[in-house]
Amino acid sequence: MCDSYKQSKGEWIIIRKIFYSFLILCLLSACSHEGVTEIDITEDDEVLSIQDVKIPSAIFTSHKQNSVIDEEEMRLSIKTYLDSHDELLNASEPFQDAIDEEKELTKEEREKLDKINKLIKENDENFSDYILNNTLPEGYLEESKRISRYIVTVNEPLDELNKMLDDNGDFPEINVGAIIKNSKIANGKEQKKIEDFLDEKKIDTKAFGRE
Repeated sequence: MCDSYKQSKGEWIIIRKIFYSFLILCLLSACSHEGVTEIDITEDDEVLSIQDVKIPSAIFTSHKQNSVIDEEEMRLSIKTYLDSHDELLNASEPFQDAIDEEKELTKEEREKLDKINKLIKENDENFSDYILNNTLPEGYLEESKRISRYIVTVNEPLDELNKMLDDNGDFPEINVGAIIKNSKIANGKEQKKIEDFLDEKKIDTKAFGRE
């Protein structure tokens, strides 16, 4: 059995929307070997329609290279990155609903989803470059790498789905093996480590359903 830990509502929505219900069994099976508890499922979350989606305009950016980052800036950087991640994933949810229901996406909808995905990738790449090319405060490097690795892994399936949608917007086949592999990185155990770090450093973010 897994250790007692309840994954947040927000993170469960991400997994549910991307992987389909039948793939949840694969994730839980993988988690059972990683020391993670059963996931608490909630179904009462409101999701906007695709027409109502507004693409977030702000993501994490920094032009700093070979700089020494103080703790105040580092805390703000992590908050900005995670908040942007959360907003972009929320924007992608209506598209995931449509895909989940095997609905075809129009050309305009696919373009909108593609723009969201490009912002997600840019957000991830900017933060990764930032933490790798600057000197971070003591105690922040490894945990920042953990955050980056986790969020990138969570985002990968959405990017793959976007690439695999054909010209008609039909739903593609899913690589179950890749999903199980990713679940070893993006799981409740890793999320708890991240949230413990956020609490320790008093970093206030709406990611992981923390608001």
